[in-house]
Amino acid sequence: MAEVSDREAEVLEALGAHLTNAQIAGRLHISVRTVESHVSSLLRKYGVPDRRALAELAAAAEPSGAVRGIPAARTSFVGRDGEREAVLAAFEGSRLVTLLGPGGVGKTRLASVVASALPYGGAFVELVPVRDGFVAQAVAAAFGVAERSEQPLEDAIAERLGKRRTLVVLDNCEHVLDAVAAFADRLLSDCPGVRILATSRERLGIPGERIVPVTPLPLASDAERLFLDRAQDADPGFEAPASVIGEICARLDGVPLAIELAAARSGTLGADGLLAALDDSLRLLSGGRGAAERHRSLGAVLGWSYDLLDAEERALFRRLSVFVGGFDLDAVTAVAAGGDRLAAVDVLARLTGKSLVVRAGSRWRLLETVRAFALDRLADEDGGERAETRARYLRWAADTACALRDRLGGEWRDDFDAVVDDLRAALTLAAPEPSATAHRLARGLGRLAYARRFLKEARERFLQAAALAPDPAEAAGDLRSAADIAVATAAAGKAFELLLDSADRAEGNARASALAQAVIVATRHPGFGFDNPAGPDRLAVLEKQAHEAAGPHDPAVAAYLAAAAAWTAACRDTARAGAALEAARATGDPVLISGALDAQLSTAARNGRLREAHALARERLDLLPELDRNDPRAAIEIVDTYHAASSYAVAVGDIGEALAVARMVMADDLIGSHLAIALTKFIPPLVLAGQFEEALGHSGAMWESRERAGSRPGNWLSFSLAALSLAQGLRDEEEQSRLWRDRATALGASATSRELGPFLAFVDARLAVHTGRHEDAAALVEGAFADFVPGRFDRYARAAGAELAVAAGLADAPARLEAAADAAHDNDWAAACLLRARARLTGDPALAEASAALWSRIGATFEHSATLAL
Repeated sequence: MAEVSDREAEVLEALGAHLTNAQIAGRLHISVRTVESHVSSLLRKYGVPDRRALAELAAAAEPSGAVRGIPAARTSFVGRDGEREAVLAAFEGSRLVTLLGPGGVGKTRLASVVASALPYGGAFVELVPVRDGFVAQAVAAAFGVAERSEQPLEDAIAERLGKRRTLVVLDNCEHVLDAVAAFADRLLSDCPGVRILATSRERLGIPGERIVPVTPLPLASDAERLFLDRAQDADPGFEAPASVIGEICARLDGVPLAIELAAARSGTLGADGLLAALDDSLRLLSGGRGAAERHRSLGAVLGWSYDLLDAEERALFRRLSVFVGGFDLDAVTAVAAGGDRLAAVDVLARLTGKSLVVRAGSRWRLLETVRAFALDRLADEDGGERAETRARYLRWAADTACALRDRLGGEWRDDFDAVVDDLRAALTLAAPEPSATAHRLARGLGRLAYARRFLKEARERFLQAAALAPDPAEAAGDLRSAADIAVATAAAGKAFELLLDSADRAEGNARASALAQAVIVATRHPGFGFDNPAGPDRLAVLEKQAHEAAGPHDPAVAAYLAAAAAWTAACRDTARAGAALEAARATGDPVLISGALDAQLSTAARNGRLREAHALARERLDLLPELDRNDPRAAIEIVDTYHAASSYAVAVGDIGEALAVARMVMADDLIGSHLAIALTKFIPPLVLAGQFEEALGHSGAMWESRERAGSRPGNWLSFSLAALSLAQGLRDEEEQSRLWRDRATALGASATSRELGPFLAFVDARLAVHTGRHEDAAALVEGAFADFVPGRFDRYARAAGAELAVAAGLADAPARLEAAADAAHDNDWAAACLLRARARLTGDPALAEASAALWSRIGATFEHSATLAL
């Protein structure tokens, strides 16, 4: 089978989740035509007939042998047979193996070869450019994982890898050792199929780690083979006596990097000249062969190689050291060559030919040990060169971030992943005081991190931008962006504080908008992260201040003020909600329109008008294509639109639409891969539709996701557990049904849901009808008709309770049917259930036929079959 590309691997994984081409395109930010091309390529490479076969392959594991990101080999691999066997043996008894050795000894190359040989799919994660705090981001980028609303990135990675047989290669861990150790420990605990191959100068130090030492190549064999191979790469006609080659390798202590650097010079110096130069260089080193012995020969050959460079080569080499990752020609020109592209091309080629710079495709990089040496040389120069190089680096990073931000509508992610570590590093080097260049970089990186779905980092970058902003108005805008991300990640309390901070720095309409938005956040999302919720009096003061700050009429400000008035009316004032929507429509801004639609939707729902709420939810859903998925402003509207569309489709009994929305949620890159959230939108309508097998097939993944997420998923997860109880009960699997019901009850007890009660009452009544066990029928019917707060499930409960009263032959069955009649007006499921109940009571086949037809129309296959069975 041909090699599978990284993008094809992402498409294959999406096929395993049964996504459509359009859904895959949305998740990966590519066109549908591109998806079709990748699917055709996968069918050809795997030799399977259709998408179903590809989905089955994806569900089993990562593509066999497809370890993404392994550095492309440009030279032959020499020796290391013993180490390769040792790694394979170590993996038989451990899931964590660390290749341990000094810099330049060949750990990365050995890891690449071993990873290619192991029977696992996975990813090769180069940590050289990564700094503390960003290990998870590097792994996420390698696996194509995005951070989701209400889900930390580490959770998303663990969820993606799950139980699959996956190899994670963590290369060059020593400078982020604590972060790598914590991450590896978490991954090994949560993902039983994961194996980790690490390379490091120090052991990770976590339980179960097996060490495979990587030492210099043995002399009189592999070391000499390596030298001769590389020397003949540089000069195909190179020849030298074995004794001279052996002496050179002995002087270099068998260290592979030192041997390769020396061999690159063999064509110009010859073997004897090379040996003489090494003698001179080694004599200059002091300290004997004690503790620094491992680095002595490598330091010598680097120093000697540097001394042989001309002034132009030395300068470029030094300046390239500011790059922590790879770099392209544009970056070299801007940062290290003073804008002279022709000089950059020429000198870069010369450094590459001398093995001081490594080329990989259209990019170059300095090996870690070589970069450390170059950094020392840059530090030795006068302060002017170092300061100027850093200033150019910062300008390049800011320009690159802004250019990538301008490409967010197209193909940009791969280029971002290639430079993100340098963008972060440049920002770290920037002075902490306000700076226009550093501010551009921080704001651009915030926007890019958000679009890449590194949500936590994005929020931090906007806060960093606010601190670097050259004036208060710019800082106010950055704080609002941070607030937008906070509210979308269930941290509305933090968003409220950020908006008030933004208002303090803003003036006029900007201040009015920030204050109004703070009021909206506090009243629209009161249950998300507020330690001390703002009371009505404080909100009234803030709303008054917003009106006072507003300048001449501005449609956007008017829309914010109208929305604040609608939400502070506790979603009960229809006139205010209508005014908010009218003001929002006047702006033409889809974000403001969606928010105002939610205010009107909530008002309709609170006043019992579920059909109207459902229609408004549909209107928000239609607005989704107009929302910029790369703009933090749109985040909460996207997340909440899916929630409302799914919730109110269920509320009116439109099961087919609820399922369609749920499938959209599963494909969405903001919340779709967070199974503990996405599946709660999927499982209840699956059960109501009678698709029990599929619903129960997701149950394990949802429960495991909930276990990893701890107590965060509460209210909404309990409904899915109750739905699973209903599915098991209707399949006559009583023990499993009780298990899921107990879980739902336990979770609901720790949540603050007003709707779990009616849903459980519905489940109990429906199962009593199904089983024919009516000894508790009177109590269950009474429970189904309890005085519930109007919501999504009280109609289900009353309809099922009325049918149970009829099925159990209770004396008050006709009265119960009459009392439940209103439920049919707003809920098609309830209407079909009540028609069937009347058919049971009267024996009228026309009513049974009408019920069956309605079940069929709303997509409830089990209920349709149960009705026909009457």
